[in-house]
Amino acid sequence: MHSLQKQRRNFFHNAIKIITSSPSSLLASNNISSTAGKVISCKAAVAWEAGKPLVIEDVEVAPPQAKEVRINIKYSSLCHTDLYFWESKCLPPSFPRILGHEASGVVESVGDGVSDLKPGDHVLPLFTGECGECRHCKSEESNMCEVLRINPSSEVMISDGKSRFSTMKGKNPRNISHFLGTSTFSQYTVVHSGSVVKINPTLPLDKACLLSCGISTGIGSVLNVAKPKKGASIAIFGLGAVGLAAAEGARIGGASRIIGIDMNPNKIKYAKNFGLTDFINPEEHEKPVHEVLKEMTNGGVDRCIECTGNINVLMSAMEALHDGWGVVVLVGVPSSDAVFKTNPFNFLNGKTITGTSFGNYKPKTGLPTLVDMFMNNKLELDKFITHRVPLSEINKAFDYMIKGEGLRTIIDMKN
Repeated sequence: MHSLQKQRRNFFHNAIKIITSSPSSLLASNNISSTAGKVISCKAAVAWEAGKPLVIEDVEVAPPQAKEVRINIKYSSLCHTDLYFWESKCLPPSFPRILGHEASGVVESVGDGVSDLKPGDHVLPLFTGECGECRHCKSEESNMCEVLRINPSSEVMISDGKSRFSTMKGKNPRNISHFLGTSTFSQYTVVHSGSVVKINPTLPLDKACLLSCGISTGIGSVLNVAKPKKGASIAIFGLGAVGLAAAEGARIGGASRIIGIDMNPNKIKYAKNFGLTDFINPEEHEKPVHEVLKEMTNGGVDRCIECTGNINVLMSAMEALHDGWGVVVLVGVPSSDAVFKTNPFNFLNGKTITGTSFGNYKPKTGLPTLVDMFMNNKLELDKFITHRVPLSEINKAFDYMIKGEGLRTIIDMKN
């Protein structure tokens, strides 16, 4: 009898210990978040004016509505697109706004109608999406979802036209605009479920964030769009993170010659790590760069990847192609009023020009292949990370990018 009582006492003692010490694991097992359905207060870096330092603010993040997911952002990184819209040199300015779109995090709660994600899932929020129902999503030839295609001018959620962010600035609450449907410079954000991709939980989140924009775009521009044959020659114009990701794609794809072109001589230091066989600084040559490339490659390169968005550079890339089979892929985003001109005989001579968004990866069904590539040691992500800063020092990331120092800065959203 005494032994039985002791067993019962030990059983209840252990049960209470499990409940009190591991509430999060119990909540996760039941797919229930303790904050589900409630407004969450957290820190966010808010852009109040064009080109002015971001301000760390206390913001309130509303619960996700139908087909939406609220994510606890763990890490974000700074992409040149964030800088572009922060400077507000394109579309009419939209402030206050929470920028950021290259990030990783953990699902906190989900709205009605979300069945493929649950609290605790490790995810990437994306600036583009995959609804799974439109003609583009059902086609193998496109990743341009009609419902969730990138829309830089959108400032609200598509379900109800409202913002999920607000802050007390002055006497009254003030709504804050969303950015690219992600707004990852906030410790919590709300994203349409079609723009959230579940990833392998063993992939470190501080590296995973890089796959949600630039790195995927660069790699995909080669593997999915240019599709060079093994042994091909590839010229990459612009050696920022996207351009070097294209070099990584060229390496993975088996290119025999990877030529980097950039006017910043400091970029040559990345050449070896990213498999570049040659580096050209156009300012060091009297001839146009396309003539230099033709001389180097016996008549022209097989593939060109244009990552600057400069129309003159795009025309140079077209001229650098080998006739008969040369392909140039436009990755950089030109200004909205830019006009591309080339001699029509370039096309009659078998040259091709095309473009890509997000490297032609379908977000939900295509992106996991890159995760697998990293997990199988075919893709290196560490070499893209040159700086790390806490959220409180996010403006340093902008300084690094403006000065052309480094590649990607990882922002730890906890601090």
